[in-house]
Formats: sequence, C-alpha cells, structure tokens
Amino acid sequence: MRHTGLKSKLENMAKHKWTFKSRFRREAYSWNGTALASKRMREAVSEIKKVAKKDSALAGQGVIELFVRLYPALMQIDSSSGALGTAMNKTIDSLMPILIKADWDMNTRGKQLDKLYDAIIEDGWGTFDSLRDYWGRCR
Repeated sequence: MRHTGLKSKLENMAKHKWTFKSRFRREAYSWNGTALASKRMREAVSEIKKVAKKDSALAGQGVIELFVRLYPALMQIDSSSGALGTAMNKTIDSLMPILIKADWDMNTRGKQLDKLYDAIIEDGWGTFDSLRDYWGRCR
C-alpha cells in the first residue's frame, strides 16, 4: 500500500503546474525590477503555502523549484538598496519550514537536496548563505 501512495505522490509532483515558474525564468527582471520581483516572491510563497496544507511533498518540491530559479531570474536587478535582499530573506525564511517538513522518501529527499545544493553553488550573491543554518534539518 505504501508503494501505491508513493507512486501517486510522485505522479502528482510531476503533473502539478506551478504558476510562479513562468515568473522566475532566467533574467526575467531588469535592473529596476525590485518591487515586481518582491511581489512575485510573496505570490510564490502564498502559492506554495496553499499547496502545503494538502500535500507537503509537493509543496517541498515547489520550494526547491523556486529556490533554483531565484538567482537566475533576479541577477540583473540592482540590489544596492537592500530591498531585494530583504525580500529574498523573507521568502527563504517563510519556506524553509515547508521544505524541512516535506514528506519525501530518502531517495526523493536526496535528489531534491542535490538540486538545492546546485542552486546554492550557482548563487552569485550569497543569497542562500543563511541555508547553512537549516542544512542539518533538511536531511
């Protein structure tokens, strides 16, 4: 029975269409896109939290999908004011509990954390530096 439930969870994860994915594509925001990007991050957090109420595994996948897209989408923004960093930190802090609680088997968790690790390595701003504090809880 567990196997059947796992299979349906994996199918749901593959079929779900995240609205935020189209809003966080590479270089989606220009140098002055802080306000719009901040709004889109709040929308993505809301979308993921809504899914988390019903399916923690799918919501965890959404967190990974968003984190993988953050730096590539926002890298053209002039972040000298600090507003973008503040929005990103709020996004990360809001979503980490969902990622930690994601109901994944060990294989899926490993694959998802590999994706997150790759995003951390690709991050040119140090956006994910705060994730070091959470890393032990994610495993």
